[in-house]
Amino acid sequence: MTTDRARLLATALKSVVLPIALLTAGMIGLGLLVTHVLVHVWPFTIEGQALTAFLAVRTPTWNRVSDQVSQLGYAWYIAAVWVVVGGTMRVVYHRWRETLFLAAAVLGQLVVYLLTSRTITRARPPVPWLDSFDPVRSFFSGHVSAAVALYGGIAVVLAIHARRSGLAVAWWVLLLIVPVAVAISRMYRGMHYPSDVTAGFLVGLGCLWIMRRAILTPVEQRGSGEP
Repeated sequence: MTTDRARLLATALKSVVLPIALLTAGMIGLGLLVTHVLVHVWPFTIEGQALTAFLAVRTPTWNRVSDQVSQLGYAWYIAAVWVVVGGTMRVVYHRWRETLFLAAAVLGQLVVYLLTSRTITRARPPVPWLDSFDPVRSFFSGHVSAAVALYGGIAVVLAIHARRSGLAVAWWVLLLIVPVAVAISRMYRGMHYPSDVTAGFLVGLGCLWIMRRAILTPVEQRGSGEP
């Protein structure tokens, strides 16, 4: 029993904890580059101009739409979607693996976000903000990383189970549309630079890759009968 627990712990450290730690270190390093080394290097020198362009198209209607889209990346909404979709997957697939995968991807990006945002100080863009958040936690966008982790994770699961039906590619649209819409909404609302949302994509995709390898890939290799 002790040997089994030690083996499980070693596997968890190797497949999840260490990769998440490396991803966090990488994002902190990237954050330092963006905020100290590359500040005066193109394209970072024109990020402010890109956000200014959004000001020209702001309207009350688009303000409301962008707010609703941003909600898709809020913690409470992410949790609600996970409960509904994760519970449905448990019933449909008769196992917890897919539900655990989604939770692990979301929690993984949250860990990276919390550690990175508390280490890297980057002021939010110098434009009128439509939301109220910490003014010096612009890097990286947690809304985007959470959206990629959850909605991209749903797309991963559905694509895996849809391989035989030929619908796998269609489900990946979910990975593209929702996080991209969230990223645009965060920039439209003046809360993040383009590099912030790009980094959010990197974190979300990184966590999906880590958690799929740790949770779903072993089951795929052994067959779908695993609980």
